This record gives sequence, C-alpha cells and structure tokens, in this order.
Amino acid sequence: MDVKSQISKTSLKIFLEYAKQAGSWDGSPMVGLGEEFGSARAQRGNLTQLKRAWLLATIDEEGNNWILFSTAGAKLARENGIEFRDEWIKFI
Repeated sequence: MDVKSQISKTSLKIFLEYAKQAGSWDGSPMVGLGEEFGSARAQRGNLTQLKRAWLLATIDEEGNNWILFSTAGAKLARENGIEFRDEWIKFI
C-alpha cells in the first residue's frame, strides 16, 4: 500500500517540513513546528498518524522531544526532492 494513502495531506506537509529540517539537526529535528502547521494539539494528531505509517518515531530526551526517521520516511522524503542522508535513518 502506498504510504501517502495512509496519511492526510496535512500530515504529509508536516512530515516534509521535519524532513527538510533534518539536515540542520544532524538528522533528528526537535518536535514543534510553528502555528502555520496548525495548533500543537493538531500537530500531535498528525505525528501519531506519521508514527502509525512507520515514517518516524519520537523520543523524549531530557525533556526534549526529537524526531527519528525510518527507512520508509527517508524514502518518502527523497521521493519529494528532499536530500536525506542514510546516516539519518534510525530504524527500519
């Protein structure tokens, strides 16, 4: 099944923004995008959808939440023209 059919357009937009930010964060951007991506509550729902599609995971480290990308997430980022290094992939 195509991963794009498993997520909403808003979730895709949020995913792609995190993927674009990966290079500035050594592959694992901090959770939290601006209001242009909806409320924090709405973004949590989108993150849940992205996790269920196995595109990313989040971890809490010393009170900060970070994005970890999967192999499928890296593939989706690359399919959308985002440069994504193999070393940024944290799980299969």
